[in-house]
Amino acid sequence: MTHAELYSTSEPGASPAPRKTSRKRLFAVLALASAIGAASAVISTTRPASADQISDAKAEAAAITAKLQAIQGQEQSLSGQVQSADYRLSQLQGQIAANQAEVAKDQAEVAKDQGQLRVQAISDYTSSGTTNQVTQMFSSDVDTSDIRSEYSSIAAGNVTTTIDQLHTAQAQLQATQSALQQQTSQATATRNGLQSSESQAADLAGQYQGTLNSVNANIQQLVAQQQAAQAAAAKAAATAAFNAKLAAAQKAQAAAQATVTSASGSGSTGSASSGSSGGGNSAPVAASSPPPVPSGVGGAIQAAESQLGVPYVWGGETPGVGFDCSGLVQWSYAQAGIGLPRTSGAQYAATVHIPLADIEPGDLLFYGADGSEHVAMYIGGGSMIEAPYTGATVHVTGVRTGDGFAGVGRVG
Repeated sequence: MTHAELYSTSEPGASPAPRKTSRKRLFAVLALASAIGAASAVISTTRPASADQISDAKAEAAAITAKLQAIQGQEQSLSGQVQSADYRLSQLQGQIAANQAEVAKDQAEVAKDQGQLRVQAISDYTSSGTTNQVTQMFSSDVDTSDIRSEYSSIAAGNVTTTIDQLHTAQAQLQATQSALQQQTSQATATRNGLQSSESQAADLAGQYQGTLNSVNANIQQLVAQQQAAQAAAAKAAATAAFNAKLAAAQKAQAAAQATVTSASGSGSTGSASSGSSGGGNSAPVAASSPPPVPSGVGGAIQAAESQLGVPYVWGGETPGVGFDCSGLVQWSYAQAGIGLPRTSGAQYAATVHIPLADIEPGDLLFYGADGSEHVAMYIGGGSMIEAPYTGATVHVTGVRTGDGFAGVGRVG
């Protein structure tokens, strides 16, 4: 973990579990959809988001989600019922078709029997010596006209019986057909009603989904506002603390310099008046001044700021793809024509260490022992730019000078 990871923020809490809605309210909630949409629009997004606003919006989203899930469950149930009704209709239609085919078959059989009986009657009467059992019945020496009359009566009776049976079967089939058609009409009406309810449920689910999407978008905006406000407050606090510390350091440095200057002047006067060559007192050494800021520092800062939003990647040094802390610093200074080592510890060793009071834009801030844990670039105004830790992106934040701060380094 780098020092910067100590300053990460936690994610917002998860939304509450949704509640279930009874099936009886399927269409009653239709009127509530517009009311919920209007209610969600009331939540203001122009003022800073509060925890209560986000909590209320999440509760609203949970309620809508519960209703949406209930409607979708009912929609699925209705869809299953429509499928069952379609299957029932197909069965009834199949039975009707089978009955119609049976009637046609019986009619064909009767027509066939009529023709065969007539041909057989004529053949049996006109043929002699045949082995046909019917002809043998009339092979005795009886009057021919009687034989013809009796055989014709038998043939006609057989056909009449068959026709009567057909009429009975047709009457039964027609009754069945009528009942099936009535059932088909009822099943069709039921199926159409179910399909209409399914369509209404789908429309209602669509309305709730649209409202839920709007509320979720509002939640995201509120959370973003809250996070931005928290980040701004943290940055302002860090900047104020840094500016106060910087001012104190500069004041202490100025006081120390004044003391050195005063002591130097006093020592010179004393030596001149006494004529001594210095006695036991040595002349104070003037404080050394930090080196000037490199001319290309502005380009380095501009290059670093061009990578705002790029993800942190351990070992990363590719613009637009990913950087780690030292990779960002090395690449940014390279764009200004200034070479630096790759790691933060090596960069700490390669820079001139200066007092915090002398910090200027472009100077580097190091953390951890000998700057080995983290490095960031000061951009002025109490802010610095850094690639902090895994899961974060390159961003600007207030300067941190708390635990782990190792010091400031200036690129020579």
